[in-house]
Amino acid sequence: MSTRVLPLVALFVALGIFFLYVSPTWSGSIGATKAAIAADDQALAAANQFAAQQNTLASARDAIDPADLTRLTAFLPNSVDNVGLILDLNALAARSGFSLSSIDVISKTTSVANAPAAGQQGLPAAGASPLGFVDMSLSAVGTYAALQSFLSGVERSARLLDVRDIVVKGSDTGVYNYQMLLRLYWLR
Repeated sequence: MSTRVLPLVALFVALGIFFLYVSPTWSGSIGATKAAIAADDQALAAANQFAAQQNTLASARDAIDPADLTRLTAFLPNSVDNVGLILDLNALAARSGFSLSSIDVISKTTSVANAPAAGQQGLPAAGASPLGFVDMSLSAVGTYAALQSFLSGVERSARLLDVRDIVVKGSDTGVYNYQMLLRLYWLR
C-alpha cells in the first residue's frame, strides 16, 4: 500500500509546488522581467535605427559643399540678427543713392504658421512651420530710380526678405518719401 501512496503524495507535492510557487513566480516577476527586456530590446532597436539614420544624414550633410552651406546659412539664418540686417540695408541704400531716415523693428516675432503658445519652447509641433519672421518698417527718401535700384538689391540679397508694403508720398522735386514694410525670415 505504501508503494501506491508514496507516488501519489509525491505527485500532490509536485503539483502543489508547481501551482503555489513555480507558476506564480514564472508569470509574476519573471514575466515582468521578460516584458521589460522586450521593451528594452525595442528601445535598443529604435536607438540603432536612429543612429543609422543620423549617420546617413551626417554623411549627406558632409557631402554638401561648405560654400553652399555658408550661402544657405546667410539666406535663412538661425537667428534674426537685426543689427547685421540693418547694416546691410543701410549699405545697400547708400550704394543705390537712397537715404534711409528710420528703421524700426516691429517687436512681434512669430512663426509663419501655427506659432507655439507663449512660454512654450523647443521644436515646433509636427504641423508647425520651422520658419519665424519679424517685420521691419523703413522710412526713406530718394528718387524713383534709387528706389528701383534699392528694391533690385533687396531682390538679389543673400537674406530672405519680402517687401510687404510700400507707401509713396509725392513731391514736385522728384525726390519722394517712402514708407516700406519688410518681412525678414529666419529658421527656428
